[in-house]
Amino acid sequence: MSLESGRRKIGDPTALRALTHPLRIKLHALVGREGTVTAAEAARQLGVSQALASHHLRQLAKYGFVEPADAGDNRERPWRVTATSYQWDPGDSGEAWEQVDLLERFMVERAAAQLADWQQRRAEGGSPWAQHTGISQNLVYLTPDEMADLARAWDELITPLVRRRPLGDAAARPAGALPVDVTLIAVPVEPTATGG
Repeated sequence: MSLESGRRKIGDPTALRALTHPLRIKLHALVGREGTVTAAEAARQLGVSQALASHHLRQLAKYGFVEPADAGDNRERPWRVTATSYQWDPGDSGEAWEQVDLLERFMVERAAAQLADWQQRRAEGGSPWAQHTGISQNLVYLTPDEMADLARAWDELITPLVRRRPLGDAAARPAGALPVDVTLIAVPVEPTATGG
């Protein structure tokens, strides 16, 4: 594991497995959105018991995904995320790649559910967000080096925005800012029989 500029690189199969639990992924996302959250608050928002939320938050902490946050008093035990974004780095580990596959599938399912929810709200009309949200789809022929360049360019574009508006820091957000899930999916597709 390495942490650079708010991005955590993870290759350890055990840490990846710790995050692939569906409730832990939801808890991690909730902590990131809220900035800090206690097990009791998380339990209420996710509709689970406080004991279950507490157990899974401790498991996320064990593998470095969340950490204790400063509390207003000694009774509360809030948690906060340790990184703003993640990059999977499983190397040659087949077990780690299996966990990456599970995480990516969950993220795609979550993005699809969020898109369906947005389409419903967008249909109600009047949103200033309608023009620049949804899906932008492109099919482009790239070499592996060009794909690496594209990934670097994407990181250079999004990272300053992430740094300027840290998760959970409401004071750093300009008026009218909403949480926006930006999910980049880049996959090579099988060429046609003629190479197209």
